Amino acid sequence: MNFKPWNISFLVALSVSGTAAYAQTPQKAIELERYSEARSALLKQGQSPEASFELGRLYQMRDMPDSAAFYFSRVPQDPKNPMTMVAAGRAALAKGNAAEAQAQFDKAVKASKGKDVKVFTMIAQAYGESDIKADNAKALAYVQAAEKISKGKDDPALMIARGDIYAQSEQGGGEAMNSYERALLADPNSALANYRKGELNVRARNYNDARTSFEKAIAIDPNYAPAYNALAETYFYAGKYDDALATFQKYQGVAEKSPGTDAKYASFLFLTKKYPEALVEVDKVLARNPQDVTMNRLKAYSLFETGKNAEALTSMEAYMKLVPAEKLITEDYVYYGKMLSKAGRAEEGTATIQKAIAKDPKKAAELQNELAQAYMLQKNYPAAIAAYKAKMKADEKPELTDQIRLAVAYGGNKQYTQADSLYNAVLVARPTYVPGYLMRAKANYALDPDSKQGLAKPHYEKFIELAKADPAKYKDGLVEANEYLGYYYYAKGEKTTAAPYYEQVLSLDPGNANAQKVIASMKAPAKATSKAAPKK
Repeated sequence: MNFKPWNISFLVALSVSGTAAYAQTPQKAIELERYSEARSALLKQGQSPEASFELGRLYQMRDMPDSAAFYFSRVPQDPKNPMTMVAAGRAALAKGNAAEAQAQFDKAVKASKGKDVKVFTMIAQAYGESDIKADNAKALAYVQAAEKISKGKDDPALMIARGDIYAQSEQGGGEAMNSYERALLADPNSALANYRKGELNVRARNYNDARTSFEKAIAIDPNYAPAYNALAETYFYAGKYDDALATFQKYQGVAEKSPGTDAKYASFLFLTKKYPEALVEVDKVLARNPQDVTMNRLKAYSLFETGKNAEALTSMEAYMKLVPAEKLITEDYVYYGKMLSKAGRAEEGTATIQKAIAKDPKKAAELQNELAQAYMLQKNYPAAIAAYKAKMKADEKPELTDQIRLAVAYGGNKQYTQADSLYNAVLVARPTYVPGYLMRAKANYALDPDSKQGLAKPHYEKFIELAKADPAKYKDGLVEANEYLGYYYYAKGEKTTAAPYYEQVLSLDPGNANAQKVIASMKAPAKATSKAAPKK
């Protein structure tokens, strides 16, 4: 099958139901992932060997090995037709029997007297489209035999199969790319070869090159649905969520119409953080199929993300009753733990997230953030600090967001000096990070609550300097900063200097009672001013 560098675990496979009419042949329909169209056309052909062979391929593409083996096995053996032996070999591969597959493929080669490039190509495709990776060397031997017969002239289909075989291994990316390039030299209009190049570039996280390849596939065939889907996922991996969603919507326009496509759209809405919209689509799918596992999962997740924790918890517990415990994924435990924590069941929440860490040790480091946040909800700041430190220790280069989270935990634990040190490190790395100055000001205010030393003063001043470019965005912080500076100067007896700060507070927040009172006191006769004192 196609090598996927990552699996977006929420996305669901497309259904084999629905109708459409874009592709002209069953083989092309399979390439375009129009499985229902292909299946319908093939079933109309009866039990011909060719139809059974392609149905086997179709179900193999759908990761349904038992059905694939059934249809491949339905092709009757014909000693004069190598294709029937290739079918038997593919049936063996679908069952995981590599030795039997090789024996059948060798029979096919013998039946064709070892001189038919198409037979070798069919065998190479069998390996390239299967999940059997142990026979890589043998698979490539069939490719080499075909190349020898071709005498230096590359066959596009053979080169794509060669690339698919190499792409099955982590180390085969270079040869796979070379194979797809050779396919394109032989046939510049191969949408499939461009699509495969794009997949390899995603695997290497070369997103710009991946996008170029997918766009070329689409330019060659505007109905090439897999390329739209892959391009949308490429944008997602690159963090360009708006582009990802827009491209996925284009995919919907050319993809086969099926419940699976709708479910995949709901999943993509969730992944691109369009949670309310995801809920609408999830409910549509569940109205047709209430037992859909992925949609029940996404409903609980989306309810949580939209702040409906009570509903999310109910939905999550119903989902967990629907799915066997061994089928629950790591994210299920994480979300359930967060829901429990928000519901006031903090100890259950942290215990559940710890289950997630135990279930998936490879994600242990990143899940420390989730565990720490659960501890923060309990106000168990020492445990949160320990969890954040564990996460940062596991990272080769801790992210700035991790430093900020740890600083917040230090602040919660009244370790303001440590918090200030981390905020300072963040601002050294990113001097334009406006909220960082407000965070540092707060930490310093906690170290100097009567403001006599003015520790927070330079940080509030820097915050105002940068935040005034977007006062609407930073309104609350600007009110806080101006109030602090107004009080600082007022307490020093410098009322003339203090006044503009309080006036700025009223400009941002006309109903601010404290600022109104202070300004009024400064304008009042001397006897009245002695009775009024501003609040910090």
